[in-house]
Amino acid sequence: MLSVAQSEGVLSRIGAVLDSADAALDPAGLPGRLTGPALAIRTAEYVRATATAGAKRPTVLPTRAQTLIVPDTTTWPRTELVVTEQPDDLQAPRLLVLTQATARDPYRLWGWARLGAGVKMPGTADTAHGSVPIAADATGYLLSPVETLAQYADVLANGDASKFAGAFPADFFRTYIEARRAAYSESLKAVATVTETYMPTGGGTVALATADGGALVVGAMTTQTTIAVAQGSVALDDAFEAALAGRASVTKSSVRTWTDVIAFYVPPAGSATTQIQVLAAEHSLTSVTGE
Repeated sequence: MLSVAQSEGVLSRIGAVLDSADAALDPAGLPGRLTGPALAIRTAEYVRATATAGAKRPTVLPTRAQTLIVPDTTTWPRTELVVTEQPDDLQAPRLLVLTQATARDPYRLWGWARLGAGVKMPGTADTAHGSVPIAADATGYLLSPVETLAQYADVLANGDASKFAGAFPADFFRTYIEARRAAYSESLKAVATVTETYMPTGGGTVALATADGGALVVGAMTTQTTIAVAQGSVALDDAFEAALAGRASVTKSSVRTWTDVIAFYVPPAGSATTQIQVLAAEHSLTSVTGE
């Protein structure tokens, strides 16, 4: 279990790698301290920054902690969660997910997500004792961690028509996804149809116990936005999208792939709280293909 000083050291080393790579917009050094969704998102952000001549810089990731949530375990892999200080640009604090694959590996930044406005993190054990890791298929909760991701993906796809909608109240991320999807479909309705799918990433779910017997669950998900062109062509007039696709327009179809990181509070089974809360989320474009 990491001490506070050790955790601060890990964050400092991750910050140094990010500072160096961000300055050069070069992902070559990132794998030493980034992995998973974080590596995919940061690499794509360098493409975006280059394509926009620096107008859209990489996401600001503070590496000073408000809160540390360390694992109480003697085995690997290990996961630590960090709620950062508020960035200098006054955006929401980030929830950082740090993972250590084996005892010989360094902790790496696996993912990050922005806390929703007004969200309060659930209580967790202090750093002297640590929080118990929870298996992806663990019972004793309103839903297991893996079920949480799968059912939320269905809610994103089907909204209130989803058979799982009752377990998830309306939240900031779902509102954003639905509004963006509707606006995009409307903008292309004369020339193309737009469909969107949401799929949890295999092995991309981690969870730690909360003080009330619930679970703090963080999962990765892939969103794919598919455009089927009915007539003419669709311009990829966003410089970032065009850079990822390697082309300026499509005449048949295009697929945009988004990498998502979402954090939830899942109540314990039998709790008076019968809905799952979305705490933080990140939705980042990482790939575009087209023909």
